[in-house]
Amino acid sequence: MNSSFGIAAFRSRTQVLRMEDAMHRAGLSAGVVSTPREVAIGCGLSVRFELSETRQAMAVYRKLNPSALVGFYRVDGYGTRNIQLTPLGLNP
Repeated sequence: MNSSFGIAAFRSRTQVLRMEDAMHRAGLSAGVVSTPREVAIGCGLSVRFELSETRQAMAVYRKLNPSALVGFYRVDGYGTRNIQLTPLGLNP
């Protein structure tokens, strides 16, 4: 699995599930994935979304306003030894 996608990483599993639900209600594709070790903090789960929906995902976050965000990241090479994370700008 060597695709690129975005994640919203949180410190709370409850916030992950709330964000995923809010994204679904907004008509966005979303799922829960294991947070890459490279993020190094958090609850171990993140919300996955399509990079083409980054702006919409961030808008959902702002509307929901959960307090436990670690950050938004672009993920390349998930499931490989060469994973790369790039911050997407809405990091607390």
